[in-house]
Amino acid sequence: MSKILVIDDEEKIRTLLSKILSLEGYEVFQASDLKNAMKRLEFSDIDVAVCDVKLPDGSGVDFVKKIKEKYPSLEIILLTAYGNIQDGVQAIKNGAFDYITKGDDNNKIIPLVYKALEKVSLNKRISQLEKQLGNKHSFESIIGHSRKIKSAIESAKKVATTDATVLLTGETGTGKEVFANAIHNASNRTKYNFIAVNCSAFTKELLENELFGHKAGAFTGAVKDSKGIFEEADKGTVFLDEIGEMPMDLQAKLLRVLESGEFLKVGDSKTTKIDVRIIAATNRNLEKEIENGNFREDLFYRINIFTVQLPPLRERVSDIEELTYNFLKNFSLKTGKKISGFSKEYGEALKKHPWKGNIRELRNVIERSTILTDGEELQVESLPQDFQYDQEINIKGKILSAFELAGAEKIHIQKVLNYANGNKTKTAELLGIALTTLYRKIEEYQIK
Repeated sequence: MSKILVIDDEEKIRTLLSKILSLEGYEVFQASDLKNAMKRLEFSDIDVAVCDVKLPDGSGVDFVKKIKEKYPSLEIILLTAYGNIQDGVQAIKNGAFDYITKGDDNNKIIPLVYKALEKVSLNKRISQLEKQLGNKHSFESIIGHSRKIKSAIESAKKVATTDATVLLTGETGTGKEVFANAIHNASNRTKYNFIAVNCSAFTKELLENELFGHKAGAFTGAVKDSKGIFEEADKGTVFLDEIGEMPMDLQAKLLRVLESGEFLKVGDSKTTKIDVRIIAATNRNLEKEIENGNFREDLFYRINIFTVQLPPLRERVSDIEELTYNFLKNFSLKTGKKISGFSKEYGEALKKHPWKGNIRELRNVIERSTILTDGEELQVESLPQDFQYDQEINIKGKILSAFELAGAEKIHIQKVLNYANGNKTKTAELLGIALTTLYRKIEEYQIK
């Protein structure tokens, strides 16, 4: 139920308005002055306030500004006995929803309150979505408690509140864009755009146009001016992924942005001024790229003000289980399956894998396993072939490599059993062995 606060020192008017609003199904509270109104706002989650302009202890017009600063989602409708343009203009500037003259209020108040409540509802939904988005891109959303990932998070948190350029280094798939988003979200630029671009995904000409935009007539097909990423992200953050792939010509233009905050659009003779923070990322050794003549040394020192090294997944094995449960939860929901966890053997196989593709590879593996699994747990058999041969096989207490004949035979029988949905007769037929032999093998290898 929506809550309305009526503020008026005239008891008859206050009572009448309260009755009218109560009949519409709203929960109505009353206050005779600003002091009591403030107390009521502190203890009740008020949606809309209907307030007289002239009160014993102050002006309703000034009250609007004070209240909107403290309760931005609250909407205020001002009532006055003698309306004047100056007060009305100032009231709207201060954040009032509307300003009406008493006498018209009986006819106007209900539609106004209804519209004000619509705005309150919209603002609450927007606020909730912003909060969800903020949580999604916050440092708290980064999964893992290993020493190395916690160290990287702490370093990123310290630089986030500054305007310093950040260089994120690490192998492909370690979560550099996740960190870049979190740094932006924790900065004073969070209300402005965060725009990411992969420097390896474009040719030199396309990347230049993508970053800096162009003037009409700059090239065939350029019929009007176009903003680039830097202009679109003004006052926000630009994330340059794979910066080591950027052509040398564009590195010079990027250096100018970092040094002076200005650049030339393609085909333009007048510079464009912008204010952006740059976060760069690379999986290359930029110092070696400098030695090989592929990266500007002066640009390297401009972007290398603060470096955050992201660890590969093989160096944070203790985080694999938590990451797996997170991905499994998302993919189970996405596929509509009720998969609650994974077998011990499955978890061990994940921990032994080298993870050359890091977190991105883990995510893909869990998605694949979720698609293949019909039961309540992910099993080793749903892993790609190389995982199954990486793991060791336990047969009657003896650890065997999957390359040993017994280990390979156990894996093969398990696969065929899964294919036949546990039908042992069909499994024996497919394997070309007697049913009694299959039962013996199942018991010998302790196949579930």
